[in-house]
Amino acid sequence: MSVFEQIDRILLIAAVVLVLIAGLLLLGRIWRGPSMLDRAISLDVIAALIIAGLGAKSALALDSFYFPIMLVLAFLGFTGSVGIARFIAVRDRPAVTSPTPPQPPAPAAGSGETKEGPR
Repeated sequence: MSVFEQIDRILLIAAVVLVLIAGLLLLGRIWRGPSMLDRAISLDVIAALIIAGLGAKSALALDSFYFPIMLVLAFLGFTGSVGIARFIAVRDRPAVTSPTPPQPPAPAAGSGETKEGPR
């Protein structure tokens, strides 16, 4: 095994270890919260970490079997993020009230009209 292959293998193993550490930290964020949005974002980042982990496994094994799986996971992560954003946008939208009917314009001062009608 050449020096470059050893360096490559060490860096890939380090990447897998860092992905696992990040996953554990994100599980803590999901557990503690404090809000539902924090938990949803953490799940989205976990999906990205799974994709990164599968990419590292593919690189270690020199196998492209996991690429379609990574693509599907990326699509699911994207649609999940869009769904969460739409949910938050609808939740934070101000309440819609029924519009009041339009009022007739007020007569101009000195036009000679009163409430009872023209003079």
